[in-house]
Amino acid sequence: MSYSETLSKRLGSIGATEGAKLSVAAGGKKYTGTLMPHHDFSAEDVIVLKLKSGYNVGVRIDVDSRIEVLERPIPRERTEASVEPRAGLRNLVLIGTGGTIASYVDYRTGAVHPAFSASDLINAVPEIREVANMEARVLFSIFSENMDVGHWQELASAVAEEINRGADGVVIPHGTDTMGYTAAALSFMLGEVPKPVVLVGAQRSSDRPSSDAPSNLLASARFCASGERAGVFVIMHDTPGDDSFAAHIGPRVRKMHTSRRDAFRSINSPPAALIGGDGSIDFGPGRQVSRGKAVARTAMERKVVLLQSYPGMDPETFREIILGSRGVVIAGSGLGHVNGNMVPLIKEACDAGTVVVMTSQCISGSTNMNVYDTGRDLLSAGAISVADMLPETAYVKLMWALANSHDAEEAKRIMRTPLAGEMGDRRTIDV
Repeated sequence: MSYSETLSKRLGSIGATEGAKLSVAAGGKKYTGTLMPHHDFSAEDVIVLKLKSGYNVGVRIDVDSRIEVLERPIPRERTEASVEPRAGLRNLVLIGTGGTIASYVDYRTGAVHPAFSASDLINAVPEIREVANMEARVLFSIFSENMDVGHWQELASAVAEEINRGADGVVIPHGTDTMGYTAAALSFMLGEVPKPVVLVGAQRSSDRPSSDAPSNLLASARFCASGERAGVFVIMHDTPGDDSFAAHIGPRVRKMHTSRRDAFRSINSPPAALIGGDGSIDFGPGRQVSRGKAVARTAMERKVVLLQSYPGMDPETFREIILGSRGVVIAGSGLGHVNGNMVPLIKEACDAGTVVVMTSQCISGSTNMNVYDTGRDLLSAGAISVADMLPETAYVKLMWALANSHDAEEAKRIMRTPLAGEMGDRRTIDV
């Protein structure tokens, strides 16, 4: 939908184009802001202004409204600045995939657009050039909910390629909604990757005063440039302010809030490091960087499903799904339980060669299927448990295990073997 013919002519007659600073009096109120592009969801008589605060407001225009152009936009061309590498700094590669973080603000119009190139992200945070030499490439630009196995495979291959070309670390801007799945997939595909691979996102876009995009990117670059830890990590805010960031182990992280800047938390494991707003880094235990090559084992079995147990779960509803899958991960209740009426179907699937893995819906803690009768019945039926592994991590690992094993028994052994810090049996009072 576009503006009504009347409003379009009115704006055109006074030279009110996108990016112009306007004074608008409507509905007994006065607004001053930058005229934004018309949004498809806006009514044809509503204009959108970006206020000085950085937030947008929609203003309905009628015949009594007054519109005045205060400043006209200055046309600008966006250019890619060439930056010479600096001696003494580590060489990092940024691989863009999309998401809220992969956007930039056009300060001529005030609009937020997807970055045309990954270099846009680097150039938006000039301080990053003081931390490391950065190269950039866009692999794809999609919302993270549209990520699939093919994207994980392409990304893992791209990371291995950059590391084997000499990169000291790889930073991957990524949408936050499924970042945990991608982090888990890269953890298993890349195995003991010799350099740091960091996925980083933003909860709030670059046009908002509270955007976390620049500070998250800078923290990620600092972590990689430290040269202290190898592996796959997720780095996001650790507090609502800009004073602390956490580097989470890839298969141990979960998004715990829809919109908070500190939405991500390490589950059943402490973070790999805490990064201060001043650039200080407090490292926990971890694997050191090395000079080895990166190897991407990207084979994945797609016929795997992730189900959540619930009261009254009807086995007939899921019969076709379970029996038609090579692998099934069930997020059970408590210590790893399902309704007893599901056990015969699970046994039928296991007898037919399907690998059934039990995890827990609980945020923290470990499965233990030897405590209650239902758990023991599931074990007898052929299901396996994977200690304190997150359901989404188990789902991704099972896809990888089935594709990188000869039979179901070997896949089960892989599932029960820690490969990338995704499971354990130790607990601290904090986790």
